[in-house]
Amino acid sequence: MLVSQLRLSPSRMNDFSNCPLLYKYRIIDQIPEAPSLDAERGTLVHTVLHDLFESPAQLRTPQKAADLLPSRWQQQLEAKPELASLITSEKEWLDRATALLETYFQLENPTNFEPTHRELHLEQDLADDIYLHGYVDRLDVAPSGEVRIIDYKTGKSPKHGWEDKALFQLRVYALLYWKEKKVIPKLLQLIYLGDSSVLKNTPTEQELLATEKNLMKIADSIRTAIETDTWTPRKSKLCDWCSFKSICPAHN
Repeated sequence: MLVSQLRLSPSRMNDFSNCPLLYKYRIIDQIPEAPSLDAERGTLVHTVLHDLFESPAQLRTPQKAADLLPSRWQQQLEAKPELASLITSEKEWLDRATALLETYFQLENPTNFEPTHRELHLEQDLADDIYLHGYVDRLDVAPSGEVRIIDYKTGKSPKHGWEDKALFQLRVYALLYWKEKKVIPKLLQLIYLGDSSVLKNTPTEQELLATEKNLMKIADSIRTAIETDTWTPRKSKLCDWCSFKSICPAHN
């Protein structure tokens, strides 16, 4: 199979790194997947936090977030009606989302700043045949010009030793921003609402160059897998959450 241009994102590259066969099922074969309740809850909370900043600073309160939640959930249901059958208790579902939003206000005060960008699309051709892009939850530019990239996570923070893997996505965004704006972000920040913690990192030029080198290595591996049609499954604990476990040769 000939490869023209690879269209990659941090999440798709993570898919391949975690399991090449997952990448094939999801990206090449485009096999439909059942909705993930964890992912849908994440989408709901992200939407509320995004829309919260539509209000003037003084109105960005926990009550405002709680007021936004029901209507944003209804919009999500209208877009994916099949979610209704997966939710056994709508009250418990909304209560859990409310708890995650309340945790956000314990970690950050949205009345104290103005976000510069929300859902910012960053893109770059790393090579003639490699297009890389992604969407940043929030990017703040201080009056001094310093840049902060923020990503909300509704799960729990990584265990000790897994911080670099967790920061991969934000380092890719930092690389893309650096290539476009010629400015290295001052701070990368992962806000974990699942256990009320924040992971921070100050990226260096050396780290971003290493990230680019790693991206090129992963892209080369993806290109080889496509050209040779070789997709080796990689068993791990992540298999327990994989939509394709029932058809994966590693489990059958």
